Amino acid sequence: MKVFHLVKDVVIGRARNLSDKNIFQHMSLVALLAWVGLGADGLSSSCYGPESAYVALLNHKFLSLFVAAASVLTIVVICASYSQIIELFPTGGGGYLVASKLLSPTAGVVSGCALIGDYVLTIAISVASGTDALFSMFPVGWAHYKTEFAVAGIIFLTLLNLRGVKESVVLWLPVFFLFVATFSFAILYGIVSHIGDLPGIVQGLEADVRSDYSEVGFWGLIVVILRAYSLGAGTYTGIEAVSNGLSVLREPRVQTGKRTMIYMGASLAFVVGGLLLVYLLYQVVPVEGKTLNAVLFEQMTSAWPAWLGKTFVVSALASSAALLLIAAQTGFLGGPRVLANMAVDRWMPTRFATLSDRLVTQNGVLLMGLAALLVVLATAVFAGGGLVNTLVVLYSINVFITFSLSQLGMVRHWWADRSRTPRWRHKILINGLGLLLTSGILISLCVVKFFEGGWITLIVTGLLVWAAFGVKRHYTQTQVRLQRLNELVSVATLKETSLPARPAPACDPGARTAVFLVNGFNGLGLHTLLAVIRMFPKVYQNFVFVQVGVLDAGNFKGAAEVDNLRDHSQREVDRYVHYMRQHGFYAESKIALGTDIVDEAANACDGIAQRFPQAQFFAGQLVFQDDRLITRLLHNHTVFELQRRLYRHGWPMLILPIQV
Repeated sequence: MKVFHLVKDVVIGRARNLSDKNIFQHMSLVALLAWVGLGADGLSSSCYGPESAYVALLNHKFLSLFVAAASVLTIVVICASYSQIIELFPTGGGGYLVASKLLSPTAGVVSGCALIGDYVLTIAISVASGTDALFSMFPVGWAHYKTEFAVAGIIFLTLLNLRGVKESVVLWLPVFFLFVATFSFAILYGIVSHIGDLPGIVQGLEADVRSDYSEVGFWGLIVVILRAYSLGAGTYTGIEAVSNGLSVLREPRVQTGKRTMIYMGASLAFVVGGLLLVYLLYQVVPVEGKTLNAVLFEQMTSAWPAWLGKTFVVSALASSAALLLIAAQTGFLGGPRVLANMAVDRWMPTRFATLSDRLVTQNGVLLMGLAALLVVLATAVFAGGGLVNTLVVLYSINVFITFSLSQLGMVRHWWADRSRTPRWRHKILINGLGLLLTSGILISLCVVKFFEGGWITLIVTGLLVWAAFGVKRHYTQTQVRLQRLNELVSVATLKETSLPARPAPACDPGARTAVFLVNGFNGLGLHTLLAVIRMFPKVYQNFVFVQVGVLDAGNFKGAAEVDNLRDHSQREVDRYVHYMRQHGFYAESKIALGTDIVDEAANACDGIAQRFPQAQFFAGQLVFQDDRLITRLLHNHTVFELQRRLYRHGWPMLILPIQV
């Protein structure tokens, strides 16, 4: 075990100190770091989004100016609309929470499941396309190592994200800003060096419009532009990541989130619009085996000194390939948080809301990494790595499902709240435009790409929604059954108020002591307590109640939330103490806060056993009459692990079955 903990401390890191008052400050991201961690996905889409739109218009290439303008407008509108979402939902939650609160829980589940699929594909596509870009710079003979490299990349990113959010972002700062610097320079250099060609671009646009108008008419011209616009929809993916990951931002979170949105939107609009314009200025045409950006940079530097041109091209392409790999960070940051939010609401197994000792949603990170790994391996097996284009379609459809539901929810909110909201017309206009644009793109993608893989995402997302409803149904049925147990709470409360107050009996540490592991003043705890009193009458003189306040994704949102959890845990366990003292017994309580129930409870029990040598430990365990694999997956059995830990230390523990 010592070797395991040593390896874990080296690879993942030591456990964080929960008593550190500045822990949230140390873990949170300022706007600049958030731009890197949450904005890499959006910015990396400029490596393929503008190219897809431009190639779709090769016979009408000057129409790409319309696509450029529409793309910039879309980015601005989506960023502005998500800034309003950040203001309205300052604790984060993104598309899942917006749709759940403003539309319906069903809409929220659809949005959340679409986001989960989106983030898995974000990791898979980013790693796969980044691997393709990197290996295009290596000798051809190295190509058969691409799958192994992609697998190693996902494993490395998974381990890195198990260390923590900040640690996983800081590492990529140099690469991210190398990309920003090289692409910004290329766009500015291309425009300035060809500024005399701009009138020719305008004339070419007029000629393309007249030609296409005469051939296909006005609506045909619109269809041509909209098709290219929708095929470049991958450009807008990743914009929603800030509102989903708001909980990792530095306080004040709303201001930090809005500043991050400005950085992300401005950089993405500049790169996307600038690339489409520079493609035209250099009259770039696709070359087999090369990206359009590679062709552009080679043409741009052809008159430079050979060493300078090669250095610039290699730097720009290497940074863009690395950025594609970095973009997988968005999936690892956003995906586990969506899972955690849905787990808190019981749409996903509650284990996805738990935190590791590094205060990371570890189960979510591992699931995202494993799912992305399976997608990459499936791509390699069934298509030799050639499914990236299909995956981009699936990815884009899922993103725009969430976009559209979020915008619809915001429009509905502003309209319903118009009497109490200043400037509601301005707000509803922004989200209304966002709804019009995102739903239009969603419909276009589903129609144009349905038989090219679009049907897959609808089926997979539908299956996820079906599974989520199954999980929710089980938890709801379990809660109904537990209500019968909780009838004891009202009885115990009545006795608390009817019995006269008694002085606290003296403590005899040498007397027989019953120690109960409880989780709130509820039916399960009371049934366990009364069962012990019934089975062992007049045996125990001392009663000790232990409760562990579990820090999870639902309450680990700031120092105030941690204090609230501590106060709540103390109040709950003190009710047991008060109940037993009224019945003439000595009783006391012990609470602990942490992310691992077993560790915290075992440490508390060790201390109690040292003080009370005659201690006997008790805990209740829910037993389902229809015990199946699903019940074992959806419910923890930590009492059995705790029992093993206490046995190793020589302390006896009895688990009482409570049937539901």
